[in-house]
Amino acid sequence: MSQSLSGGWQQPPFVVSKGGLPTATTYFKKHKISKGETVAQSLKERFDYGQNPDKTQGGELISSYECDYMTADAEFLLSKAKYKATTGREQRRDADVLCYQIRQSFKPGEITPEEANRVGYETAMRWTKGKYAFFVATHTDRQHIHNHIYYNSTSLDCTHKFRDFIGSARAVRRLSDRVCLENDLSVIVNPKLHSKGRFLHYGAWVGTDRQLSYKERLRYAIRDALAKGPADFNAFLRLMEEAGFTVKLGRGGAISFLVPGQQRAPRLRSSTLGEGFDSEDIRAVIGGKRPLPEVGDPAPAAPVRVNLIVDIQERLRSGKGPAYERWAKVYNLKQMAAALQFMQEHQISEYSQLSEEAEAASARFHVLAEQLRQTETDLTHTSELMGAVVQYAKTRPVFDGYKAAKYSKKYLAAYEAELADYRAAKATLNDLLGGTKLPRMSDLKEKRRTLAAQKKALYADYREAQQRMREAVAVKANIDHLLELTDQRKNKEQER
Repeated sequence: MSQSLSGGWQQPPFVVSKGGLPTATTYFKKHKISKGETVAQSLKERFDYGQNPDKTQGGELISSYECDYMTADAEFLLSKAKYKATTGREQRRDADVLCYQIRQSFKPGEITPEEANRVGYETAMRWTKGKYAFFVATHTDRQHIHNHIYYNSTSLDCTHKFRDFIGSARAVRRLSDRVCLENDLSVIVNPKLHSKGRFLHYGAWVGTDRQLSYKERLRYAIRDALAKGPADFNAFLRLMEEAGFTVKLGRGGAISFLVPGQQRAPRLRSSTLGEGFDSEDIRAVIGGKRPLPEVGDPAPAAPVRVNLIVDIQERLRSGKGPAYERWAKVYNLKQMAAALQFMQEHQISEYSQLSEEAEAASARFHVLAEQLRQTETDLTHTSELMGAVVQYAKTRPVFDGYKAAKYSKKYLAAYEAELADYRAAKATLNDLLGGTKLPRMSDLKEKRRTLAAQKKALYADYREAQQRMREAVAVKANIDHLLELTDQRKNKEQER
């Protein structure tokens, strides 16, 4: 069984215990400080994606070792400050590795999310040998369940750092394969590589049963990058590079992306990639001025029991044929049956009850949405404050040394990056505190845990309320349409 993957590569033989598509470690990356960001911002940006509640069932599918995943960014930073104090060693800002990331994917239908998280935890523990803090986030937003494993580059005792080596990506893949085989899961045998040492696997198809064209691959990658909520256009480009695409800058600010396995680099413009994929469109999405571009994302949307019925006559006037009319009539009958079932389940017998149900469901959804928004704002504020506190504590000794040296130019040249981090951390603290007293780190951690738990509970209620509102509003709209048709027929009969 050999299927053609993007880039013209043929899937190699694989070992299967249950048959089907393979399991493989597909990603091994070291994360450094992003240009124009502080250390805290760089870590938070990466961890926010991994810990996304939409992808991890509200945080239920996250496990950790020797750290609290909710405060992992602050704890990783603190370990690096202790490392510097203990060893007296420090690296250049552009060479310092903050953490490492492993991505592990599984065959659809072969493993539960909980089991996938356990396998990821075991893989991380055996790879780090229990010497480095880590957390494992299991994502279920794709047809294939996959893990994102983040582990600290600084050891638990803060005496040394993890150093990747030549062939480290291959070594972690072999370990992952071994763990998967021990758990009766499928693995690829001797997979081939594409650019940057990453392994091609079925996830490259994004759930389709055919080979994707390079333009399709690029469109999916752009949409995925935008879905992560990049802060600006440069952050978007970094996400594209992390996904394996080479960014090329041309004359007049033109941007092209070289797809792995291809010789030509398609330009970022609508005439090449389709509507919504122009550079201005991308900037508008980042700025929140337009929705994500449509690419036919195969990731299944949350099921909605009741949908709006279609206006058959309007569709026929737009050019739809007799076949569409037959389908639409059957579809509308199903939706009306679903609407009646909804009313029976909720013991609704009067139209006034249905109206009240729709209004109440909408009101509850909007209240929960506002509560969730406020909680997320408070959580972000607390996380930023924690990061600034850690950064301030880390760099304050350098500034004290600068003062002791009577603001020596030589000292400034030697510690320019650290002093810049100190000034940035101090400015951030001033903005966030607004003149109030600096809280203790233990209080901040407790507040963050409380807010995170509150967010988790709110998110579950929010999703439930959202589903209830969609159903109630759709049912009412469908009943309104049915009553309108009935009234029209009565009026015609009276006219006769």
